[in-house]
Amino acid sequence: MKASSVRGPAVLTGLALALASGCAGSSDAGSRVGSQTGAPSPSIPVVASTNVYGDIVQQIGGGKVKVVSIISDPAQDPHSYEASTQNRLELSKAKVVVENGGGYDDFVDRMLHSAKNSSPAVIDAVQVSGKAPKAGGEFNEHIWYDLPAMGKLADRVADALARTAPADAATFRHNATTFKDKLTALESKERQVKAAHAGTAVAVSEPVPLYMTGAMGLRNKTPADFSQAVEEGGDVSVQSLQRTLALLTGKQVKALIYNQQTSGPPTEKVKAAAEDNGVPVVPVTETLPQSEDYIGWMAANVGAIRSALDR
Repeated sequence: MKASSVRGPAVLTGLALALASGCAGSSDAGSRVGSQTGAPSPSIPVVASTNVYGDIVQQIGGGKVKVVSIISDPAQDPHSYEASTQNRLELSKAKVVVENGGGYDDFVDRMLHSAKNSSPAVIDAVQVSGKAPKAGGEFNEHIWYDLPAMGKLADRVADALARTAPADAATFRHNATTFKDKLTALESKERQVKAAHAGTAVAVSEPVPLYMTGAMGLRNKTPADFSQAVEEGGDVSVQSLQRTLALLTGKQVKALIYNQQTSGPPTEKVKAAAEDNGVPVVPVTETLPQSEDYIGWMAANVGAIRSALDR
């Protein structure tokens, strides 16, 4: 990701969703556990590499966790992020750390080392997903667009929190189950798109949404060298740009899925070509939009892609 400008997220939105969407049962469970053990447990300090994971942890931990998301400003690029003194301080106190892995946020491991905190449970989302970069090959590190992977992550987060605060284990596992039930509903919507549009060709500005489009059975026709160059902030060759533009001017794809956090002359030309030729543009982001939670964000992405394909 080479970030430019998009809305800044709110780390605590996951908690708001849990309260608004009927998760009071999990909070009640936490109250019951607390009443059995006397004084309520102190909040578990958790550090997440991005606000995407911060929100997921908040939904599972509820009021039992204090979450700090290092990347919460879309102008910050995880690939080149430089640690701040405050980040190191938070990591030095963390009991649980959640990172994406796969080369996306290597700064977390470097900061943990310098913070001299060897005790936290470190959860690597890529490792948890079971997907792994192939030696010498390209790997799509945007694992949070893979809904089953986030279900596995929810269980791992619940387990880590439960080990830190055993008295609240039932609350964490209840909340993880609630979160996974919502993911299951979203996966059903992905399958509905697949049933209606399997094999449909799309283009992407970079690989951000490809786990989701793959689950929908969509075919990515974007030249790999174009999307890779955009993602890595490298130069897009003239030939690669022309091949990508031809997909849109020739209406060879049904939609362009466009990362709003990447901006530059090549991607702007591609977006303009789509708009000029009546190809729907579906905006996506890498970080959590303001006032949204993970489930609502992914649901909006699924809905926007389906709407574009249904035109």
